[in-house]
Amino acid sequence: MSFPTWLTEFPELDRDSLLWIRRTLDSAYRDFSRQYGDTIESFFHPLLSFLVGFEKLLLSTPWWLVIGVLAVLSFAASRSWKLSLSVIISFFLIGYFGMWEDTMRTMSIILVSTFVAIVLGVPTGIAMASSNRVQRIVTPLLDIMQTMPAFVYLIPIVMLLGIGKIPGLIAVVVYAIPPVIRLTNLGIRLVDKEVLEASTAFGANSFQRLFGVQIPLAMPNIMAGINQTIMMALAMVVIASMIGVKGLGQPVLKSITNQYFTLGLLNGLAIVALAIIFDRVTQSYAKRTQQHLGGSK
Repeated sequence: MSFPTWLTEFPELDRDSLLWIRRTLDSAYRDFSRQYGDTIESFFHPLLSFLVGFEKLLLSTPWWLVIGVLAVLSFAASRSWKLSLSVIISFFLIGYFGMWEDTMRTMSIILVSTFVAIVLGVPTGIAMASSNRVQRIVTPLLDIMQTMPAFVYLIPIVMLLGIGKIPGLIAVVVYAIPPVIRLTNLGIRLVDKEVLEASTAFGANSFQRLFGVQIPLAMPNIMAGINQTIMMALAMVVIASMIGVKGLGQPVLKSITNQYFTLGLLNGLAIVALAIIFDRVTQSYAKRTQQHLGGSK
């Protein structure tokens, strides 16, 4: 038994039409980038200045002072001297093996991109929790951001802004921001309705309920989102190095192209050390926050 051709072969667009569509879209985006690229780049200039200044601060600060500050911050967040000691040992070994400058560059872009992701992501998550319509609009965008291969959305960013720190920062933020948005939305939606009704009964307005009740109770979820955002930003380091972002990713990329096993291994372990440190510190802070809200010490 034979079937008609239209049932056995998928109806594809002819090659000439497909080629015309591709050329039209490519030409339109090139014209857009040429006309508005400089304007868009100037919009990000303050962020670039902040990133460069923060990177210079980390590079110019004595290594022992940087390690000391990081150890104090980790102890303040976790109340664990073991974790603080691990931070000291890890960063000392990073510097001892000659990866200090690359690590500081990586830390600068990770911390700045995480800050940008928090500034943009937490309000977006709050808006999603406050409105089902906003959630229906934003959720498909988050799905696209999380499933789209990073190399794909690097193409329009590089075409628009070229290579350098800002395109890398934007790529890291786009890749890493979905968890903090989703978990902020989830945390606020999970706040007990009876608690909200009680706060309303005591005369709290919507602003007071949000910042006095909902956000504090949702903080463990928000911190979990920040934790995942940092982890995803670190995972983007090697890919971002392909568009000129200096740091630990460039030696790893160099080791791949030139088959330098030891170079790639050491810098990869440095990235792993950063990931473990950030993960343990943020998780410890989230647990302390949850214990505080639960009334335990």
